Amino acid sequence: MKAVKIADGIHCLPVNLESYQLFEGMWPMPHGISINAYVVEGDKTALIDLIEDTDDKPADFQDELHSIPLNERTIDYLVINHMEPDHTSWLPKLIEENPNLQIYLTKKAAGVLKSFFGIEKNLHLVGTGDSLDLGQGKVLRFYETPNIHWPETMMTFEESSGVLFSCDAFGSYGTLDGVYFDDQLSAEQQVFFHNEALRYYANIVASFSTFVIKGIETLSGLDLKVIAPSHGIIWRENPQAIIDSYTHFASYMNGPAEPEITLIWSSMYGNTGKVVDSIIEGVRSTGMTLHVHRVPEDHVGIILASAWRSSGIIIGMPTYEYEMFPPMAWVLDMFRRKKVWNKKVLRFGSAGWSGGAQRELDRLTEKLKWEFVEPIEWFGAPGAEEKARAKSQSQALVQLVRDQYFSDTPEKG
Repeated sequence: MKAVKIADGIHCLPVNLESYQLFEGMWPMPHGISINAYVVEGDKTALIDLIEDTDDKPADFQDELHSIPLNERTIDYLVINHMEPDHTSWLPKLIEENPNLQIYLTKKAAGVLKSFFGIEKNLHLVGTGDSLDLGQGKVLRFYETPNIHWPETMMTFEESSGVLFSCDAFGSYGTLDGVYFDDQLSAEQQVFFHNEALRYYANIVASFSTFVIKGIETLSGLDLKVIAPSHGIIWRENPQAIIDSYTHFASYMNGPAEPEITLIWSSMYGNTGKVVDSIIEGVRSTGMTLHVHRVPEDHVGIILASAWRSSGIIIGMPTYEYEMFPPMAWVLDMFRRKKVWNKKVLRFGSAGWSGGAQRELDRLTEKLKWEFVEPIEWFGAPGAEEKARAKSQSQALVQLVRDQYFSDTPEKG
């Protein structure tokens, strides 16, 4: 695989992690993910971010570097936008090859660098507005964007080309296989990468949505011609498209999100499951979009994307030993961690012999700013009354979602 030219003197070095990997040790990647590093050449050469030291990926990275042609010993500067190991774990081996390498990073990143790798030499601490002149018109300017999604994160802007190296911001899941830029995507691929950007955002970035908005504001004065993230497609035809997508994704935290419903249900012996069809019938009879996930069959990393973009959530969950059904409790705890806030919510489920799931759900979601419609709960198996209420309550939830969405966004009414 060869390096991918973005502009004169600027190349991307994308390496794919395939679908068997779990990103961050927990998020499924059925379509893999790319890790993109970048090279900017003037009189001096800068490498922006690195590669994970796993399997044969460093060898792929080196092959791309050599195709420019460059090698590890001819790099003058390393810019570390973000210290997460998928971008830095190969750094000790690079320094073995190039011990005089000069490293540019934020003050907070220097502390993380020391704690991860014990590296303290040849460091240059930078902040917003600082720059590095590579010669031949290539100037790198740095912008601190903390908490997108680690506190030490920054972005790097090459002024002559208008290329923003945005690290984990504006990224997505999905490997890069012969198609690297947004203007190379088919209509189907456009939809694919938008959906994978949403899932990536919900899994990795959602908790830090407030900081995403602040980061976008920080960059608002730049003449951005290309957005080059560390994961996923490079945006050169319409970089504003991914900025707009991230702006929308971040806005979902405070609501309203999209006028859609996500149904997440689980059942031990089928008694909660017997009501699912009535719930689905109730929502779909209104014409509202419905996403359906069953737990634990569907991974929370997949569910998060649907829940994040939906204004309404329906939870089908039985009581288990006086508390929530454990697989669903994990999903709901992840909602808490990822700040799935400001949702309209309906819960239904069998109370078993004791009840208790609803009480625990109420406690868990106190800080999520959820507005509940009256739940449907029964002891043992549901009857016709519970199924009828499930249909009517799901329709009531739809109306609640519509009322919020169109009152907060009247131009869409």
